[in-house]
Amino acid sequence: MSKVFKITFPLLFILTLFTVDGIAQTKKKKQSVRDSLRMAILRRDSMMRTFKKSDTSINNLLQKIEYYTSSFNQIKTGLSRSVDTVDISNQLPSFERRVGLIKTLIDNDRSSTLRYLYAIRDILTRSDDQLDIYQERLAAINSKLVQNQNELASMDKDSALKIVPADSGLRSTFLEQKIAIDSKHKRLDSTNKKLLLKIGLLQNRISAVYISLLDLKDQIDIKIREFSMQALSSENNSIWQMDADTTSTFKTALSKTVNMNRRLLNFFVGRDPLIHFAGMLVFVLFFTWIYSNRRKVSRIKEEPQAVFNHAKYISLYPITSTIILAFAIVPNFYDHPPVIVQEIFFTVLTLGILYLVKKTCPPTQFKYLHILFWLTIVYSLSNLFVEVSNTDRVVVLLLALATSIVSIWLYRQVKKQPEDYLPYTKTILQVFITLLVVSFLCNVFGRVTLSKIIGVTAVYNLWLALGMYYLVQIIMQSLFLQLEANKDSSSISSFIDFKMLQNKFRSILTILASVLWLIMLTQNLSIEDAVFTFIQNFLTQSRSLGGTNTQFTFQSIIIFIAVIWFSSVAARIISYLYEVAGKHANDIDVLKKKNRTSTLLIKLAVFAVGFLLAVTASGFPLDKITIIISAFGIGIGFGLQNIVNNLVSGLILAFEKPIQIGDIIEVDNRSGTIMEIGIRSSKIATSDGAEVIIPNGDLISHHVINWTLSNNNRRIELIIGVAYGSDIEKVKALLTDLLCNSEDIMDNPAPLIFVHNLNESSVDFRLLFWAADINTWLSLKSRILTDIYLAFAKEGIEIPFPQRDLHLKLTNEQTDIIAGNNKKKPGKKAEVANTDITDTGLPDANAGPVAPDQ
Repeated sequence: MSKVFKITFPLLFILTLFTVDGIAQTKKKKQSVRDSLRMAILRRDSMMRTFKKSDTSINNLLQKIEYYTSSFNQIKTGLSRSVDTVDISNQLPSFERRVGLIKTLIDNDRSSTLRYLYAIRDILTRSDDQLDIYQERLAAINSKLVQNQNELASMDKDSALKIVPADSGLRSTFLEQKIAIDSKHKRLDSTNKKLLLKIGLLQNRISAVYISLLDLKDQIDIKIREFSMQALSSENNSIWQMDADTTSTFKTALSKTVNMNRRLLNFFVGRDPLIHFAGMLVFVLFFTWIYSNRRKVSRIKEEPQAVFNHAKYISLYPITSTIILAFAIVPNFYDHPPVIVQEIFFTVLTLGILYLVKKTCPPTQFKYLHILFWLTIVYSLSNLFVEVSNTDRVVVLLLALATSIVSIWLYRQVKKQPEDYLPYTKTILQVFITLLVVSFLCNVFGRVTLSKIIGVTAVYNLWLALGMYYLVQIIMQSLFLQLEANKDSSSISSFIDFKMLQNKFRSILTILASVLWLIMLTQNLSIEDAVFTFIQNFLTQSRSLGGTNTQFTFQSIIIFIAVIWFSSVAARIISYLYEVAGKHANDIDVLKKKNRTSTLLIKLAVFAVGFLLAVTASGFPLDKITIIISAFGIGIGFGLQNIVNNLVSGLILAFEKPIQIGDIIEVDNRSGTIMEIGIRSSKIATSDGAEVIIPNGDLISHHVINWTLSNNNRRIELIIGVAYGSDIEKVKALLTDLLCNSEDIMDNPAPLIFVHNLNESSVDFRLLFWAADINTWLSLKSRILTDIYLAFAKEGIEIPFPQRDLHLKLTNEQTDIIAGNNKKKPGKKAEVANTDITDTGLPDANAGPVAPDQ
């Protein structure tokens, strides 16, 4: 039994397996392809998750090692590339010595002048600016080093690197890489910490120097204020008590002056190389510009001397003109240049002015300025002194006296012949002499600093005023030469009218030159910083409008007005260039000329962009604009209907273009050529030379006749009368031949001739023909009438004129009275009762219809 069971059970188990497998195969066959694919995807995902779980720790270790290796390489590259403080380390001791020297000078020296204090403050200001640059560089380097230190510290805190793989092969590889990373970490950590310490020490040293500079600047500002107060009071004894003063000797003051100005000059030469280059570039470019235009005028003009006579400064003296322009403008590129540098620029400028005066002005004026030049040189040398001395005081006193005497002499010469001198010479000399007298009196009564400031300012600004005058003249003459050199070319400059440019641009240049002169005046008075600080505070201070919360500043208002003004100037310039280009474009077709009407759209676009820029630049809150628009809406409802109507009509004219610039129109019994289409009104030029301004609303709401909307053609109508008995066909043939053979009459449409009317004394013919150009239709009509008259006279065709027979019926008494009067007046015959009175003249029909004046 047991044997049977042992044999039967395996057979049953095997049979069961095959049965189950068959059933499974049957079920598998019943599964769809989609289900089988899904099962395969699930099996593969399960297998991949199993593989990932098996070596996750190994992958993390390898990724960590790779990450830290890359980070350390980046840190090493950054340390070798960006951490460069050699120049700071080398230059910082000079700043420390400079601060110590200035502190010693301020603490121990009691005889400094105001100019000396300003010179020291300029040095401190420049040192302050340089230290700011150093601090920014070191702060950036320190930030990078701190970031590096944080990345290095993150490796020590990373617990993943402390896990060692169980696999012996992986363990050895991991340990080798871990040892290499630890070695790099230690080296980089040590280097980074040393650099952090070095940068920290440099920052501390720079901060200490910076704090000392701020303290010194405060002391200098206090001393300047004290000097300013002393300058208004008697800082020295009167001139007759000068021996009692405890001032420095002239030799000591001269030695300190030379040393100080030598240092300032060396300091200036080594700084701002880009501004030095910009100044030289201005000189070279301006000279090249005027010299090339001068050569071009000499080459293309038959009589170039006539052009050079209107631009005598730049054409005859181009180098001197370039010197005046460069040395009047370039000094303003620098921020607080030393006095020695300002005086070098000023001396070169005065030499250029003196040379031009010698060549172009009366000898009397040159003689005066020649003497004043040498007095100015002495003034300049005295202005450089950094300490007060009795010798310097006496020199300033004598300079004020001598300059006053020479100026009074010139003033008398100007009064005799004012037309021989520059404009406003008399007024300028009056102010100049007054300032010199004040300077002299201040010196006499002990106000030496104030005396020198007034004297130097008076002399310097007299030369600068003369320099600004020549600067404006040189720029205007340069523009004139540019226009003349390109007048025959097709460039934009050939279209510009110099007289208009002179009237508009000269006023702008004069304003800019006046502002530049005022800036130089504040520099010479040593109040430049105080004035600019006051103006800045005044403009940037917030103010409220009434009792409301609306805040504003005068700076924002000025910016808003300035941007709007620049927008209007830009719109006018664009409009002018389009207009001038259209007038000179004789070879351009009509449609292209009429594109000048697009200037209205350009104006509107410029104004719109300008308004948005003005609002943005001024910081005006946009939510307040709605209030302004609402206020405008109320104004429109009450009293601005006509203005808004004209503005909207201008927009309609700009987009629809029913009329364009250059069109010949008739509106409200006015006819003429459209010269300008503005935003509010348009301008037409009539044939008699008048310019009529018509609101845009009239051009939209009234009936407008546009003779040139589609083309420039014009139909002409003539009524010609011939006497009865004339050959009709012959007249028609003669008129047809005459019209068809005229060059200015269009062939298509062809001329038409009709018998128009049978009048009392004539047979009227109606002539219709087209003029190709409406601008010549009047002259064409006159020529055709003349040709008809001559042709009729040649062919014997009579042109009748109206005749009237007047019959007078008189009574016997009236006849006797007339006869009696004739007897009293011998030599007169009695008039015949039947008298024919003939009224001669061309028939009215020949005059033709009334047409617009051209």
